[in-house]
Amino acid sequence: ELKTVVQNEVSCFAQAELAGGEGSLDRLLPSISTSLSPRKRTTSQCKSEPPLLRTSKRTIYTAGRPPWYNEHGTQSKEAFVIGLCGGSASGKTTVARKIIEALDVPWVVLLSMDSFYKVLTAEQQLLAANNDYNFDHPDAFDFSLLVHTLRKLKQGKSVKIPVYDFNTHGRQKEWKTVYGASVIIFEGIMSFADKELLKLLDMKIFVDTDSDIRLVRRLRRDITERGRDIEGVIKQYNKFVKPAFEQYIEPTMRLADIVVPRGGGNMVAIDLIVQHVHSQLEEVRSTDMAALASAHQAQPLPQTLSVLESTPQVRGMHTIIRNKETSRDEFIFYSKRLMRLLIERARSFLPSQVHIVQTPQGEDYEGRTFHGKRITGVSILRAGETMEPALRAVCKDVRIGKILIQTNQDTGEPELHYLRLPKDISEDHVILMDCTVSTGAAAMMAIRVLLDHDAQEDKILLVSLLMAEMGVHSVAYAFPQVKIITTAVDKKVNDLFHIIPGIGETLNPSFTSSA
Repeated sequence: ELKTVVQNEVSCFAQAELAGGEGSLDRLLPSISTSLSPRKRTTSQCKSEPPLLRTSKRTIYTAGRPPWYNEHGTQSKEAFVIGLCGGSASGKTTVARKIIEALDVPWVVLLSMDSFYKVLTAEQQLLAANNDYNFDHPDAFDFSLLVHTLRKLKQGKSVKIPVYDFNTHGRQKEWKTVYGASVIIFEGIMSFADKELLKLLDMKIFVDTDSDIRLVRRLRRDITERGRDIEGVIKQYNKFVKPAFEQYIEPTMRLADIVVPRGGGNMVAIDLIVQHVHSQLEEVRSTDMAALASAHQAQPLPQTLSVLESTPQVRGMHTIIRNKETSRDEFIFYSKRLMRLLIERARSFLPSQVHIVQTPQGEDYEGRTFHGKRITGVSILRAGETMEPALRAVCKDVRIGKILIQTNQDTGEPELHYLRLPKDISEDHVILMDCTVSTGAAAMMAIRVLLDHDAQEDKILLVSLLMAEMGVHSVAYAFPQVKIITTAVDKKVNDLFHIIPGIGETLNPSFTSSA
């Protein structure tokens, strides 16, 4: 009951303070015993780091892949990193969320400095339990790990982020995986306190909020969310938080490119930030598709490509599925026949070893058997899913994963919208399936995702019913160890990135290429 009264007092005071009303800290210090037993603290897994954010316009995926890759399969430009600095409870996370919503781009990572607190020693844990450890000092953070992690994210690589537990003042055993993105927003009280960290920030924003409001927010947060008593919060604020702000945080305001007064309520400042970021992203968008389309086109087809032999049977089936007069039922029937042959062909590239068995007649037969841990199929949705029945018919007990990559009709860029992979594919031979591949952008993104999940490049086989030369070159030169298997390669791609002559994609939407 006492806790409830205290929480209500803090909430009422916060509302009055934020509304411009008068209030006094004396109201927060009732003359009662302060020996309230604290509740269990929660971990620092930031509530502002969900896998997605939903706005009125779209769903924003905060754990995806950036859309821009060059002809070498690497990110064509480093991610744009926004650094958000400000005092404790200044509203940095609110500003970050406002920026993410206003940006309206599908790949944004929100990285919190709270994840990078150092693991405390036994002696330091005792100090922390008595509110005598300074969590607001630069020495409390693992800047070495932070800089290493942010640098990898900026390069478009996946990273492991520690999950800090304020209850044990240590890191949880399981770290969370975060993928590269177009935009990275990094927020923390010491965001500008390290020289190496500053070099990674493309835009530096300082959130300037009145000290009284920051104190009220901190009181409300620590009491209601972390189960702490008022005197402990006030003690820590006066002893550590306020001096640290004056010594280490406020002086870094001069390093900021933009100062945002009033935090998340300052939409004018947020709109200016968003406009600048959009201009940076647009610069990449206007050049990369053209570069990808022209790369390696004068060179011969790579040795990693295997095209199904053009027998009269294969040629006949292609004649049917390419004919615009072909009915849907016939198109599906003969496409499935080709897919079965294609998967059989891909199966022949998997490693095998000699295996001797005994026949019913008592004689030995020297045959072969698959030599590997297991086979996993991954379909690039939607079209790649049509190849799954053929894979299951050829490979018994195969595991299936799915990656949804669709081309944005306005920008022409591939976008990752969904990912579900079987666990532990690091030793698997992966058959990646897409019905058609034109530019290769979606296939390159899918391969990059597989590599991020520790799949081995030389154990990935890309199978496609039809490919354009552009897509073959893009994938092969980006990932030279990936084996590419298809039934035919067409030479051209039109302005809409459709394969020419193609297989009548507009007549059969269920078999439309992902990119």
